[in-house]
Amino acid sequence: MSNLFDTVSEDIKKAMLARDKVSLEALRGIKKEFLEAKTAKGGNGELPDDTALKLLQKMVKQRKESAEMYKTAGRPELAEEELAQVAVIERYMPAQMSEGELETALRQLISELGATGPQDMGRVMGAATKQLAGKAEGKAISLKVKELLRP
Repeated sequence: MSNLFDTVSEDIKKAMLARDKVSLEALRGIKKEFLEAKTAKGGNGELPDDTALKLLQKMVKQRKESAEMYKTAGRPELAEEELAQVAVIERYMPAQMSEGELETALRQLISELGATGPQDMGRVMGAATKQLAGKAEGKAISLKVKELLRP
């Protein structure tokens, strides 16, 4: 995978030339997060792609939550803006697992760990979030693990 930071920087230029306001706003938001992470204490000026992916996941989650709040508040136009930005951000993330793929991966992980019930949820979640980082949302993983560990 090429460096996400450089890719986003190039795409900002393309969005400016294309006068694509939605993409430009989303890309500038991504670059801001990346720059803050690079210059943060202990960041040593580097931004590995795995860290960048975590930031992208966080941004998608925040925008989806914002869109939900806007819908609840009766502001569908603002919700649409947030969801349009989500679509732009998701272009830089690996493809998300389908529900079937997620269930298969979690069943395999549960059997590897020897998990038998809800008391093992913490162990399974810890391993699953590491193993499936960037491939599935934490909320989806959590719901599926609860379902699979139900007695």
